[in-house]
Amino acid sequence: MTTVLALETSCDETAAAVVRDGRVLSSEVASQVQDHARWGGVVPELASRRHVELLPVMVERALEGAGCGLTDLDAVAATVTPGLLGALLVGSISGRTLAQLAGVPFVGIHHLEGHLAAALGDGGDAAGPLLVLLVSGGHTELIARMPPDRYERLAGTHDDAAGEAFDKVARLLGLGYPGGPAVELAARGGDPGRFRFPEGRIRRPGGGFDPWAFSFSGLKTAVLREVQRLEASGGPLPVADLAASFQGAVCRVLVGRSVRCAVDRGLAGLVVVGGVSANGCLRAGLQQACAEAGLELRLAPPALCTDNAAMIGLAACRRLQAGQCSPLDLGVAPRLPLEQAERLYGSAPF
Repeated sequence: MTTVLALETSCDETAAAVVRDGRVLSSEVASQVQDHARWGGVVPELASRRHVELLPVMVERALEGAGCGLTDLDAVAATVTPGLLGALLVGSISGRTLAQLAGVPFVGIHHLEGHLAAALGDGGDAAGPLLVLLVSGGHTELIARMPPDRYERLAGTHDDAAGEAFDKVARLLGLGYPGGPAVELAARGGDPGRFRFPEGRIRRPGGGFDPWAFSFSGLKTAVLREVQRLEASGGPLPVADLAASFQGAVCRVLVGRSVRCAVDRGLAGLVVVGGVSANGCLRAGLQQACAEAGLELRLAPPALCTDNAAMIGLAACRRLQAGQCSPLDLGVAPRLPLEQAERLYGSAPF
């Protein structure tokens, strides 16, 4: 059996978990949402300080919840890329220190591979090549995954990520932070067909449009202009209808282009990961579209869609099973494409 203590501090969630052979024994998450809400977004320096304060408590709770101590561990894992530089350093330094204290290997994990591991679960390699939709506050990408863990980026957003667009529109509508859950809640009971917002497309240099690429800045601007027009008319702002129409546009784009990409590339299934994958409208649309296209759909449990350390532990178990671990002088990288995740397991740090 392989028991892993995993840490996640890439952004504004401070988390620790213990995972044994792909089974989550404990998972502790301390959210910093209230700390950053007044600013309408994450303040990097504040996030780093809160990680320093909270991580020891999360580690202690995770170990107690799993009924084990440092001497029972076979490895320690931590997110090392991508994310906020200071926040990543807190988790990475803590993880490498704990690994040395326990006398066990350290495994640096790509944050997005953690999200993917949460959705794949056990037996994730059996289905063959899959398309991955990574959709979060900082990422909206389509990536082909070839077992066991090789990746090829096929398309992505040319401006805002989908989660970033949710945050900006939520702020515009006075719905608070984080924007994804706030917009989804406001959209309940709203008419998604009242406003027909644009579904941004990217022109190809040789003509026509890229069928897989994403763009959300025009959609965000269209909502802004509609709000300004409605406010100028003097009537009450139909927040529910605006939220539902915006959410519907985002979901149509994500569903339509992801399914088309999977079909075009002859991939048998679609895996959807990241915080935005918890959105109920998106999940319903994906289930219907994938069923119609004959695609296998894999979604992480809602509790594992947002940032957590359990997913980092699950990814670490997969890497350890493949005989991979990281050097103790491994650094951190605010940006590293998922297709370069193998660099975390070389003999020299990046």
